[in-house]
Amino acid sequence: MSDDLAIIVTGGLVATATGLLGPFLVLRRVALLSDAVSHAVLPGIVAVWLVAHTRAPLPVIVGAAVFAIVCVLAIDALKGTGLVKSDAAIGLVFPALFSLGVLGITRYADDIHLDLDATIYGEIAFTPFQTLTLLGTEIPRAIVTIGAIAFVNLGLLTLLWKELKATSFDPAFARSIGIPPVWISRLLLVAVAITAVSAFESVGAILVVTLIIVPASTAYLLTNRLWAMIAITVAIGWIAAVAGHSTALALDASIAGAMGLTTAACFVLALIASPRYGLAARAIQRARRRRATRRVLGDAPGHQGG
Repeated sequence: MSDDLAIIVTGGLVATATGLLGPFLVLRRVALLSDAVSHAVLPGIVAVWLVAHTRAPLPVIVGAAVFAIVCVLAIDALKGTGLVKSDAAIGLVFPALFSLGVLGITRYADDIHLDLDATIYGEIAFTPFQTLTLLGTEIPRAIVTIGAIAFVNLGLLTLLWKELKATSFDPAFARSIGIPPVWISRLLLVAVAITAVSAFESVGAILVVTLIIVPASTAYLLTNRLWAMIAITVAIGWIAAVAGHSTALALDASIAGAMGLTTAACFVLALIASPRYGLAARAIQRARRRRATRRVLGDAPGHQGG
């Protein structure tokens, strides 16, 4: 497998793994949860150093995943009290965990160099150089890891499709038919946390957050059907992986940045040109209503004859 193909496939698999879950976060209005996770993992990295005195990727990812799960469960628990809304819960939990990590570094690890870029906030351009041997063939480790995560996420959606759909659109109805919205929500959030942390080392936190939020938000503007929203989300992610890589090579620029910018361009295009919800469609609808209103007023008896 060539280096360029490895980068594209890695980006596409991350887009698939995140795209299977991102639409549910957008529908539940907790899309920024992924950004919260990217900050909340810091105390996990510090804890791994304090306990095992290592900065190896696997232990760091495990420690980060533990605190990512703590973060999403704490946010969900706060939201479940009914006293704070989703955005406030996110804003309360992740700064606290991030601050805990900062205190841990300054108090116990200020004499070491915790290279977050190398251990958790990775760079997609480096994925071809981190390989493992599978069936006698060298394959980038990121492809195996993210591919497995995408497969697990697909299995989760297959097994819990009705439950996830019901709790996303009408939690009260779901509860009335015996589906526990709280537990389904927590399972979804744990899956998001594990997916995000698993992808951080391979492609970088910013790109993971982008692929969770932007393609799903774009698809939200294009369809009213959940299955179509998920399919469009994944498709946009793959488009970003291919087009972003090509753009980065042409401009000699950041690959992750170009992929992220491609998703943003797709969103802007949908925002303007979406047949039903786009700005252009809304402007046309307003113009038609104004013309219809003028015709009605012009036909009224009091407005005839000048």
